[in-house]
Amino acid sequence: MTEEQTHTPTAVINTITQSVNDNDLTKLAAAAGKLTTRQLVSTLERLSARQRAVAYRLLPKQRALEVFDALQPALQGELVEALQDAEVAALFAELNPDDRVWLMDELPATVAQRLLRGLPERDRQLTAEVLGYPQDSIGRRASPEVVATHPELTAAETLRRLRLRVDDAETVYTLPVVDHERRVVGVVSLRDLIGAEDDVLIESLMQEAHTAVATEDAEIAARRCTDLELLALPVVDSESRLVGILTIDDAVRILQHEESEDVARQGGVEPLNRPYLATPVLTLVRSRVVWLLVLALGATLTVQVLSVFEATLAQLTVLALFVPLLIGTGGNTGNQAATTVTRALALDDVRPRDVVKVLTREMRVGALLGLMLGTLGFAITSVIYEMNVGLVIGLTLLAVCTVAATVGGIMPILARAIHVDPAVFSNPFISTFVDATGLVIYFLIARAVLGI
Repeated sequence: MTEEQTHTPTAVINTITQSVNDNDLTKLAAAAGKLTTRQLVSTLERLSARQRAVAYRLLPKQRALEVFDALQPALQGELVEALQDAEVAALFAELNPDDRVWLMDELPATVAQRLLRGLPERDRQLTAEVLGYPQDSIGRRASPEVVATHPELTAAETLRRLRLRVDDAETVYTLPVVDHERRVVGVVSLRDLIGAEDDVLIESLMQEAHTAVATEDAEIAARRCTDLELLALPVVDSESRLVGILTIDDAVRILQHEESEDVARQGGVEPLNRPYLATPVLTLVRSRVVWLLVLALGATLTVQVLSVFEATLAQLTVLALFVPLLIGTGGNTGNQAATTVTRALALDDVRPRDVVKVLTREMRVGALLGLMLGTLGFAITSVIYEMNVGLVIGLTLLAVCTVAATVGGIMPILARAIHVDPAVFSNPFISTFVDATGLVIYFLIARAVLGI
């Protein structure tokens, strides 16, 4: 394992933190100089905003640029607020246009516009092009700094063109091939260019191009790039004209961002979009409190159901003992189905038009799970209590698992169909819904079997 792959040593982190607290800048600079860029980023993420700004200011210029580029946009935004205007302008100018947009999305509009106006004319135009695309589109995450070639050019001519643009190109490993109207007709790899004779035409070297339309959802385009194992994916407008390129590292970054949001929302919290230790406590509270209030209101449904069947519970109090078991099992079953289908939607294995197929599959899965759990519940409860109570528990588990899996399976699809994040419709809301419906099913079965 190389040094770049190792975790930041705890001793170095402690040294940097202590040096900031003691205002020992010499010791701080020496400690920071021992770390790789990746290790330094990991260390800065663990510091407070004030400590991070102090430590960052001591980095050499080139090292500072590398670290800033590697930080998450939210932390970049914090540093922008802490640094002086001249320092910020220099950092902002060094970023690629798509990375500038990531940062601008984290900044107040007035600050973002001021930074944009301070850019050189060409950089300002390139950044404005990226900003012109919708918020969640791939055009907003692709780089306009792309080197293209033409079918009638030779390998030698293309390599000369590439050398002239190598410093500002987003990638040199995959080059789009465009016609005279800048429509993408193929791609050619750097490996094929280097291995070809000088006079070989690009037309004979190029391969079929997979592209993404600039207005397409960023997550879908990034998923296609990684699924096809492409080093880069050309981004085109509605008439197939080249407007930018998505590299594999940016595609992975988009997917990590989207999956972090999905995981957070499935757990009933708002995504942080920043490292946990770099998140202020009040931000953590805000990310959770709204969901807790919503779920608390939803839980009143369960209370209402219990109050409606209060007389039934009074006649046979043993029924109350099984309430946590039944609603817990139903919630877990629904969450399993929702998580599975949400993931399938993200991978494009399932689409909204497959709702009937998913419904029937999850209904069968839920019924089989309910049959197994219900049989076990019937056997154990009949031995401990009596057969009628065991029958109620067994039938309820069968019914609740079937309903929970069915609802959990179709809710994410319905969310996608109405253009809502499927993760929002997943675990928290499904648990609340299944709790209430599970209790209704439980008490109705109890009344029918026990005659109460």
